[in-house]
Amino acid sequence: MFVTNNDVLRSVQQIFDVDDSEIVNIFALAEYQVTPESVAAWLKNDEEPGFQACNDTHLAIFLNGLINDQRGKKEGAQPEPEQSINNNIVFRKLKIALNLQADDILEILESADVRLSKHELSAFFRKPSHKHYRACSDQILSGFIEGVRLRY
Repeated sequence: MFVTNNDVLRSVQQIFDVDDSEIVNIFALAEYQVTPESVAAWLKNDEEPGFQACNDTHLAIFLNGLINDQRGKKEGAQPEPEQSINNNIVFRKLKIALNLQADDILEILESADVRLSKHELSAFFRKPSHKHYRACSDQILSGFIEGVRLRY
């Protein structure tokens, strides 16, 4: 399964049972304004009329807002949203928003029939320049999202 930015947005909406206006508010927590019409277009399925692809920057801003929503807003300037986002970044931001430790993530993955060791998991959260960095596949990210959906 290929995971798109729109898939992540729709999944988070389902997991947290939030409506379009609450998604607008989550963006506002990251100090970014979006219109309800934009959110509605991002949440449509690819085949639906009016569908718009959610770009990397918008997803990064949304996930930063989700972190603020779930964990509380930190003092000072908000982090700059990434211009380009990958599965590792999405995974890390969801991990932070949900305040998950490695054991929690491994349980969540196992509930979606994905088995990893702690070492394999930690490789996803390393800097890309680190020799043990590993790119997170769509299969693992979608398994994590499915496991979170089952748990919450």
